[in-house]
Amino acid sequence: MLNKKIVIPILICCSVAVLWSCVSSGSTPRHLFIQAETCYKALRNSSEKQKYRSYWLGCIHKFEAVYQQNQSGPWAAAGLYNMGRLYADLYKHSFKQGDRDKAKELFEKVVEKYPDSAYCQKAKAELQSDIKSLILNSKSTLAKKSSQKKVAVGPKKIQQVKSKPVKNQKGKQSEIAIITGIRYWSNPEYTRVVIDADRETSFQNNLLKKDPSVDKLHQRLYIDLKNSRLGDVKKTIPINDSLLKTARAGQYNRNTVRVVIDIKSFEDYNVFSLKNPFRIVIDVRGKSVKKAVVSKGGTPGTASIARQLALGVHRIIIDPGHGGKDYGAPGYFKGVHEKTVVLQIAKRLAEKIKRDLGCDAFLTRSSDKYLALEERTAIANTKRADLFISIHANASRNKRASGIETYFLNLTTDDESISVAARENATSEKNISELQTILNDLMRNAKINESSRLAASVQRSLFKSISKKYNRVRNKGVKRAPFYVLIGAHMPAILIETSFISNKTECRRLTDKKYQETLCDGIVNGIREYMEEIRPAAYIQMPLEKNRGS
Repeated sequence: MLNKKIVIPILICCSVAVLWSCVSSGSTPRHLFIQAETCYKALRNSSEKQKYRSYWLGCIHKFEAVYQQNQSGPWAAAGLYNMGRLYADLYKHSFKQGDRDKAKELFEKVVEKYPDSAYCQKAKAELQSDIKSLILNSKSTLAKKSSQKKVAVGPKKIQQVKSKPVKNQKGKQSEIAIITGIRYWSNPEYTRVVIDADRETSFQNNLLKKDPSVDKLHQRLYIDLKNSRLGDVKKTIPINDSLLKTARAGQYNRNTVRVVIDIKSFEDYNVFSLKNPFRIVIDVRGKSVKKAVVSKGGTPGTASIARQLALGVHRIIIDPGHGGKDYGAPGYFKGVHEKTVVLQIAKRLAEKIKRDLGCDAFLTRSSDKYLALEERTAIANTKRADLFISIHANASRNKRASGIETYFLNLTTDDESISVAARENATSEKNISELQTILNDLMRNAKINESSRLAASVQRSLFKSISKKYNRVRNKGVKRAPFYVLIGAHMPAILIETSFISNKTECRRLTDKKYQETLCDGIVNGIREYMEEIRPAAYIQMPLEKNRGS
């Protein structure tokens, strides 16, 4: 019989050897790649998992582990290439330019570092594909499905990343912009028309005078989109409000689509473009009661316009940011997304405004619905709102970043404000810089001074309300930035970054009902302060003065 003192150490050594063998084999590049592929397959087969960014990043990190384990070996290119594929597929869901850029960067890295790998040719195919379906635009199965459907007066827009027309090796333009739809919103004093395209292209507009000699009794505003083709859209859209008659689209020549707006009457108009996806916005304004009062009363001075006109606040539009396929910023905790949190806050805020201020309060969306940014402003304008308040949650790569801040529309050179605007606009910081060049024309119709006053009142009250009940609340103050959602608003308009959803403490707070209530209390009190400020003392005391004189 064997001695126990000899057998036991031998068994222990064997067990350790077996365990070490298992661990070692589990961390080989091949083993890691199999695990990553399994993750990717499970993700592709689960539409529910595809809704959450965390699942995408989980698979990406698994392929990254393959690359890190074998940077000079045969598995490195496979890891990098599949990371690129995941980012490209993720982009079809997130529409974040950063995901598209990351995919392109990874494919380029495969080509540069591993030219002899089979994955090099695959990466080149992705980069050099004529339709650039994974990298340069989102002309994917979504676009194919959309083209099979008839486009109504207000079709849903297809999220696409745009690129300027480029030339292939034969010198021909290989990327033609397809006009995918025309939408509009209107009231008797305002109409917004939006032309949707699947990629960015140059355009020009011109206003033609009435020409009775050729039976043209209405003025016409036309927009020519260069290097474009007319898609399967309704070519004549009857608007028939007090300002516009119709919007008509046609293939003007081989490379130009012309959209003609037949105008009944107007005071002024603006034409500008937005990106991600590319669309052209036409705002047509008629004479309003408020403008008539201004013209009679003379040029406003430095005092509040609302104070001079004795205007009150009766209707407030609350805009919960993001929604539907646009999840907004991901929270610190798994499953928490900006679109859900801000909708909860907006609903509470609407109820408090009705109850505490006695004002009408409307939501741009009351469910998990996707709305284009320009549609949100159009809703506020067509409902003739007195105030527009957009609710968002901030985010940063720095998980320690925290605080609350309130924005109004204006030019800015502040890098942080530009970064926030780029994220909320779902575009790049470069596009923000380009946007600021057209803002000078748009600003003359924006209520900049009133928006600044409203932002100051709300930010001051919001910080006061939260800091009373919660520790370590950072007041980031009032800032200015070019937010798409605020462009063209006819009323004082602000955007509130309620807290950082990427911060552990503030993410937990944002999902808490009591914190949401405290936030709403602060916003409502800020609106009340603004309303009291713009209400003239002379107007309040008018009955008293009249009694004294009698």
